[in-house]
Amino acid sequence: MTDPQVICMGEILFDRLSNQLGKPLETVQSWTDYPGGAPANTACGLVKLGISTAFIGCIGEDKSGDQLVEVLAQTGVNITGVQRHSSAPTRIVYVVRDEKGDRSFAGFGERKTTEFADTYLQSEQLPTDLFKTAQFLVLGTLELAYHDSKNAILNAIKLAENYQVKLFIDINWRPMFWQDCDQAIELILNFVQNADFLKLTDEEAELLFNTINPEAIAKQLQIQGVFVTAGERGCAYYLVGNYGKIPAFSVTVEDTTGAGDGFTAGILDQFCKLGIESINHAKIAEEIVRFASAVGALTTTKPGAIAAQPTLTEVETFLNPF
Repeated sequence: MTDPQVICMGEILFDRLSNQLGKPLETVQSWTDYPGGAPANTACGLVKLGISTAFIGCIGEDKSGDQLVEVLAQTGVNITGVQRHSSAPTRIVYVVRDEKGDRSFAGFGERKTTEFADTYLQSEQLPTDLFKTAQFLVLGTLELAYHDSKNAILNAIKLAENYQVKLFIDINWRPMFWQDCDQAIELILNFVQNADFLKLTDEEAELLFNTINPEAIAKQLQIQGVFVTAGERGCAYYLVGNYGKIPAFSVTVEDTTGAGDGFTAGILDQFCKLGIESINHAKIAEEIVRFASAVGALTTTKPGAIAAQPTLTEVETFLNPF
């Protein structure tokens, strides 16, 4: 397997999606499990676009864990960084959907958020060799909520610094993963100081920075690029002095799960293929974000995150139909 250009690190889990749109948790009659977790979604999305990618995370030694390893392996993701926990289970997240297919997270069933295998990611077991060749490390913020996984994340940031790997952070704010939300926000604000690139939704931007302007956020953090996504309202971006807005593509939405992770995969695909210096050109910066928006849009046209992700050919055909 070729050396990965990108490392995605954090949670891999099952999204247990309600089969009945518009029903609250208590009245849902049936569910379907889809492989998910933002970093895992991004890793699979990148491989489907043609970028060699590794995933680092911890799952249980259970049937769900076996299935997730298989999904990664079959997709072509490098799994040398996958750890297994002998007693903690693989995480399952309950997800209800409204009439339009937009989802909201509805907890972890009978278990506490601290009980799952992903919280036990071990710092000393990180495969250092992956960092020697990678160009980008993708991190979310959920694993900062737990002692072991937080230490692993901080160690990964040190490795990235040592080997000059650029850090791409996707906020992925999910209050139910945290014990104390105020403490979480403080921790996240410290964490993003490490970023070279930051992706966040307009709600997350408002929560953390009191603005949805990507240029203002980039200047505050002194970083190269910020992407503020707003679903059907499109995306605003700032890339080393180039600022713009891309309207959302009009598609028939079946399920919004993983759309943002598809967008992240699209950005990193273009960074890897065009070279990071290409973002200095306003036109290319705009094309990169347009490409990523197309990946995100196509991901919403089928249920689940990973299964719905487009191939490079599908994205190119969508962008240039004639």
